[in-house]
Amino acid sequence: MKPSFTIGIEEEYQTLDPETRDLRSHVAAEIIAKGKTLLREQVKAEMHQSVVEVGTGICKDIKEAKREVKELRRVIIRLAHENGLKVGAAATHPFADWRKQEIYPDERYELIVQDLKMVARANLIFGLHVHIGVEDREVAIHIMNAARYFVPHILALSTNSPFWLGMDTGLKSYRCKVFDKFPRTNIPDYFPSYGEYESFINLLVKTNCIDNAKKIWWDIRPHPHFPTLEFRMCDIPMRVEETIAIAALIQCTVAKLYKLHAANQGFRLYRRALIMENKWRALRYGLDGKLIDFGKSAEVPIRDLIHEYMHIIDDVVDELNCREEIQYIYRILENGTGADRQLKVFQETGDLTKVVDYIIEETEASSLEPA
Repeated sequence: MKPSFTIGIEEEYQTLDPETRDLRSHVAAEIIAKGKTLLREQVKAEMHQSVVEVGTGICKDIKEAKREVKELRRVIIRLAHENGLKVGAAATHPFADWRKQEIYPDERYELIVQDLKMVARANLIFGLHVHIGVEDREVAIHIMNAARYFVPHILALSTNSPFWLGMDTGLKSYRCKVFDKFPRTNIPDYFPSYGEYESFINLLVKTNCIDNAKKIWWDIRPHPHFPTLEFRMCDIPMRVEETIAIAALIQCTVAKLYKLHAANQGFRLYRRALIMENKWRALRYGLDGKLIDFGKSAEVPIRDLIHEYMHIIDDVVDELNCREEIQYIYRILENGTGADRQLKVFQETGDLTKVVDYIIEETEASSLEPA
């Protein structure tokens, strides 16, 4: 059965005090409560109270997903304004201190904090998750195995977290290094079949490592409850257009890998350790770095590899009706990622509050423009 390639997008936003530009916790709970009234299950609390998570429904194509993401952002921005707050889309806050942030009062989060202690409390990060409909679990595992190779490329395009606790970290995605303190993160291993994957999950449950498969936090995973492959490696981008372009790229990647799989032309599989080398380069340097081209055994500028990547998936772009949306990838290559733009503002002003102002402006401008 051919996958549906439907799209679901989840984004996590910062709730910000317009005076101090710091994260605000207690009023965010009101925004979530009002958001649930308007949007029901499309708005969720996250572990820290200053995080608001939204999710689209099941979208048949990227155009529907774009309309939904824009509408969700508009609603959250409006509710924030009504409560005297601002909303920002960046994967870490430039200077907020996680030690001062409150945990959302929910049994699930309390159990995670109880299990992971300070690692969980320090996890003050904001991500983008993209679900692509792949209904056959066996097919999903084979696509996951191949898609691992592209995790660093996609991450590099999304990098948007250069600051942490008031410091320039020197990394384009410090969020990745905060999150990989959690167990069961990063690039998944290769699984020969869905049965092997199930056996792995069952072993972890049986030995009390986890109580359910949602505690597998890999960069790509078969979702435990939905018939989707979930891509979890991305920083949340500032602009809607960036989120949509990256989601379109992910959808095209899944469709291209399925096309190869269906023709018995599987994409070459590489060791997890090699892909992790490229992931480090992506989170450290973003689009300014080089990745290893394993076929050539050589370093190649990441921008060149993104152009090559776009060529690889080009034959499915029109089938998925996303050419207009995916073209924004070239704008990201030209203008830089959110991390590049944050760093530019800081270099020009030396003021992290100005960086927060820029994050707010970019988030609002792209969200409130006409659809």
